[in-house]
Amino acid sequence: MALPDLLINGPEDAPVTIALAHGAGAPMDSAFMEEFAEGLADRGLRCVRFEFPYMHQRRIDGKKRPPNRAPILLETWRAVIGELGRDNLIIGGKSMGGRMASMIAAELEAPSSEHGAAPVKGCICLGYPFHPPGKPEKAEGRMAHLLNLKTPTLILQGTRDTFGTQEQVPTFPLSQAIEVQWLEDGDHGFKPRVKSGRTERQNWGEAMDSMDRFARTV
Repeated sequence: MALPDLLINGPEDAPVTIALAHGAGAPMDSAFMEEFAEGLADRGLRCVRFEFPYMHQRRIDGKKRPPNRAPILLETWRAVIGELGRDNLIIGGKSMGGRMASMIAAELEAPSSEHGAAPVKGCICLGYPFHPPGKPEKAEGRMAHLLNLKTPTLILQGTRDTFGTQEQVPTFPLSQAIEVQWLEDGDHGFKPRVKSGRTERQNWGEAMDSMDRFARTV
């Protein structure tokens, strides 16, 4: 597979590179992705973004289309990791992009993997889609690989995220390598309600601070 175009923020000599994939419906330069890339760069980290083939094609012809099937999404991740190298590399992304990153992290841990054990330093999921909204009974299929994950993983989740709420997620049998941090009153994009007294920017900033802390300690 051809290497997708990369958007890079932050110093080339940063101690850690964080590769972030977009979610199912928005591109790599959405307001959310831009804010996180620039925020991480401001914190002295290097952030690399890319697009999956279906989103890249939408950029060319303007036509909306559903995400590629998982094998293509995973192959795109492999191409990006192959380009960036695994030294001091953390992979992750928004929703679907983070889910695919966690699947790659688990895959590359397998003894049969040509990459060997612990191929990346960590994984960060920005709003993990544990299940379709309102369908917690379908969570098992989306998190089977998370049960025995060894790669240090940070999941940042809004307390009101309909893809996995603060009440539901603690009941899931997740690996001890996974840390879940909750963003107060946040939805799937971490946006709180006005009545909460918090702002979207506050939750985004808190999330970036946590990513910075995680990146420097894994």
